[in-house]
Amino acid sequence: MNLRAIFFDIDDTLYSSTEFAGQAREKAVEAMIARGLQADKEMVLAELHQVVAEFGSNDSRHFNRLLNRLPQEAVGRVNPALLIMAGVISYHETKWKKLSIRPEAHGLLEDLSRTDLRLGIISAGLAGKQMEKVLRLGLDRFLDPQLLFITDQVGMAKTNPALYSHAAERAGLPTEETMHVGDHPLKDVDSAKKAGMLTVLHYGSGKYAKLTGGQEPDFQIKELNELREILNNEFGISL
Repeated sequence: MNLRAIFFDIDDTLYSSTEFAGQAREKAVEAMIARGLQADKEMVLAELHQVVAEFGSNDSRHFNRLLNRLPQEAVGRVNPALLIMAGVISYHETKWKKLSIRPEAHGLLEDLSRTDLRLGIISAGLAGKQMEKVLRLGLDRFLDPQLLFITDQVGMAKTNPALYSHAAERAGLPTEETMHVGDHPLKDVDSAKKAGMLTVLHYGSGKYAKLTGGQEPDFQIKELNELREILNNEFGISL
């Protein structure tokens, strides 16, 4: 098989977004309690997780919605805007401190960038938010800047195989000469495979670890470094 490009998902593939988000939300709740929120930390965290599940991770009013759902006495005499901003500041401070690429991902991308393979991103989310991750994680040093595809910017969701066909077309390659690596069995495997791409399911501790898709991935890995053996054995690409 001839392989000429590899596309990666970002969240829970190149970095542990589920683990990071949990840490950031916990710090945010602690900051709100320290500023006067009268409520049990675990109860507030559970309610915050429910807010995120209902409104999505890209919603900008998580903490506003959280306070609206808590008992009135929890806010007490504190201005709710103060509590919300305390949570927002702590969340972002934790994000900048903790945001880092998986150690094995850095080495893998560095080695891949020395080959003739073109490297890109296919990621779900808001363009600004995902591009910020690309820059802060230092991914831009390894990627082809023409092969960065974010669903918000492209206007196609990861459930649409046309997104993957579009990425391959922009690379000037047939889909069968491209590969996508991601953690979501439905969005990263099923859709990419329907478009004709080779697929690698990165299963592990992310929030989709127990999800089952309708298509069998071409390859499965638990650690990113396992991709090295696949590339060597199946495509003759030695890293």
